[in-house]
This record gives sequence, structure tokens and C-alpha cells, in this order.
Amino acid sequence: MTPEFVLYSTWGCHLCEKAEQMLLQAGMAGRFQVIDIVDHPDVFEQYRLLIPVIACINSKATLDWPFGQEQLQAWLQHCVIKDLK
Repeated sequence: MTPEFVLYSTWGCHLCEKAEQMLLQAGMAGRFQVIDIVDHPDVFEQYRLLIPVIACINSKATLDWPFGQEQLQAWLQHCVIKDLK
């Protein structure tokens, strides 16, 4: 399955680990990939103060920290519905 979402993260970021767990709790296993911003200078510059950031690959919509489980669920549903149009 091709990932639909990206979690921009970095090693040792406890908030990033929490965001990944929230994605898994939302039933998104296998539907997202984790990208370490340190490995991508342009992404690092863009998101270094915002991580964790979740991005929808198709629509380019992003969700920046802080967010809770309910906000994440609503955002994911919005992205999926928007991608179907």
C-alpha cells in the first residue's frame, strides 16, 4: 500500500513519538511514512520548529503540533474526503 500521509519527525522527539502513536490509534498503520527532517535540508528548514507535522501527500494539507486525537481524526477524515473529490 502506498502511504497517503507523511509524519515529519526527528530522532528523539517525544512529541513526534506521541503523534505516531496517535496515528496508529486512528487506524492509520501502513497508511503513513515517517520522514526524519534531519535527512532533508529543505524539509528541516520548513518544519524544524513545527514538528511533529503530518502532511497529506495528495492534497498537501498539513497538521502542525499541537493537536489532540479528536483534532487528528477530524483532519484525517477531511483529507480523505477531499482526496476522493
